[in-house]
Amino acid sequence: MLNLFKKKNRTSVAADAPKIPKHIAFICDGNRRWAEARGLPPLAGHRAGIANFENLVDWFIARGVTTITFFLFSTENWNRSQEEVDFLMDLFYTELDKNMKHALEKNLRYRVIGSRDRLPARLAKKCDELESASAEGTAGTVVFALNYGGQDEIIAATNAAIAAGAPVDKETFETFLDTGELLPIDLMVRTSNEFRISNFLLWKLAYAELLFVPQHWPDLVRSEKLWQYTLDEYAKRNRRFGGGKKANYSGRKK
Repeated sequence: MLNLFKKKNRTSVAADAPKIPKHIAFICDGNRRWAEARGLPPLAGHRAGIANFENLVDWFIARGVTTITFFLFSTENWNRSQEEVDFLMDLFYTELDKNMKHALEKNLRYRVIGSRDRLPARLAKKCDELESASAEGTAGTVVFALNYGGQDEIIAATNAAIAAGAPVDKETFETFLDTGELLPIDLMVRTSNEFRISNFLLWKLAYAELLFVPQHWPDLVRSEKLWQYTLDEYAKRNRRFGGGKKANYSGRKK
């Protein structure tokens, strides 16, 4: 009887384990608003947005998340002032250089998605170096979306499929996508009370749960309480992927 009780108890514990998203994607919004609310220059918010970044990554990976994607710079962000764009390009270069050490220390693989044709040459090279140096990482995958647009990605994949000259289905088309080998997104989090997906990972978001929070990104990147909140909110969701509960829909007696 004792052994049976122990077996049942282990099953119960497993059943009660929280659901963990394998792939979380963050739209990192509100850096400038965060700075302006504190009387700081707007560009200071971008620096605040990368503070504690690696601790956030380590925290989620330790809890079972295997892929984390960050939307850093969209194809539309080139429309910002030249001063801000130049500042961001330098900031990304410095951050990617720092991430190299983090990748090797924590056995992480880093990916940079998006077109590199408009990036400064040294930043594009740094993207290549980071991906190459971390290619064998097995503890988790960190993805930066940099000069990325979801529609551009799908158009490029479509042209590549046409050039290949063979019909495609969903699975084979995905191989032409820049994000093809990444897991589907389970949870997308957008900060700063913005309720849009803004051309972000359109293919991978097909069945994602969406979570919009009022905090600006520099607040979320520092707050373990908010990190836990995202996992708790995901655990409440009932993902059916177009299906539904078994039910007697006709109402007929069987």
